[in-house]
Amino acid sequence: MSAPRTAVRERPVARPLPAPDQPRRARNSVRRQTHPMWFLAPAFAILLVFFFLPTLFNFIYAFTDWSGFKSAINPTGFDNFTQLASDGTLLRAVRITLVYAVLVALFQNLFGFGLAVLLERDTTLNRVVRILFLVPVLMSALAVGYIFQALLKPQGSLNSLLGIDYAWLGDTTWTIVVVAVIHAWKWMGLSMLIYLAGLKTIPEDLLEAARIDGASRVRAFWAIRFPLLAPAVTFNVATALLGSMNGFDIVQATTGGGPARTTEILNIFIYRTFGQGLFAQATAMSLVLFLLVALLAFPVIRTLRRREAVL
Repeated sequence: MSAPRTAVRERPVARPLPAPDQPRRARNSVRRQTHPMWFLAPAFAILLVFFFLPTLFNFIYAFTDWSGFKSAINPTGFDNFTQLASDGTLLRAVRITLVYAVLVALFQNLFGFGLAVLLERDTTLNRVVRILFLVPVLMSALAVGYIFQALLKPQGSLNSLLGIDYAWLGDTTWTIVVVAVIHAWKWMGLSMLIYLAGLKTIPEDLLEAARIDGASRVRAFWAIRFPLLAPAVTFNVATALLGSMNGFDIVQATTGGGPARTTEILNIFIYRTFGQGLFAQATAMSLVLFLLVALLAFPVIRTLRRREAVL
């Protein structure tokens, strides 16, 4: 009889462990193969041609005598800025722009916040009304301006409805307020949406605890809910300020900068100056607007961010 065979167990072959960064390299390789970076080339080309290069030339032509009355372009230093500052036109336009931006930010946030509080409950009627207030956001700003221009004429529908004869867009004192209200009306639906989102994210546990402690609905709203809306306030105030400082469409469609240039914000002034062939001065004013927006944006956003941290 033959001896029984004993099974020989093979030892597993030791394989080298993969390097720690090997999976990451594999993922990057797959990403490069499926999402090559040159796909971004058309977008970068458009951004370069229509944004970066005009911005660069804006800083160059502002210090020249470029105009539509001669072909040569010569450097002039700060002559354009000193000329605009000496006659007071630029400072007046800057002042009107700041007043207009503050009024728009105030009205837009008041209207949007009030609508968000009124339409917070998820009822069918509230949903329909929310959609209606979002329609102006989707409309063209020029269309909104021309509609209100027709409504606010002395022989317009508003005076006929109220039975009065008042030039809503012809008063040198209140016209800028009227135009700011129109601007705020167009964008208040967006502010309403942001405030609604902020109200929906507030935990119900905090409100229930406040009710158990005996706080009324009004007290709980202003002591708990309103402070928790700080991020929404930051976003809405910043966007309203910056958007209104860059505004043009509504003012151009309603008043064109009048009456007596009391609504001539910086973009309207730049548009008129450029139309007169004074290209270098218009470019200098656009550079002033760029610096003004930058100088106003950072302090406002920083202050509101600090307010968020405190609350």
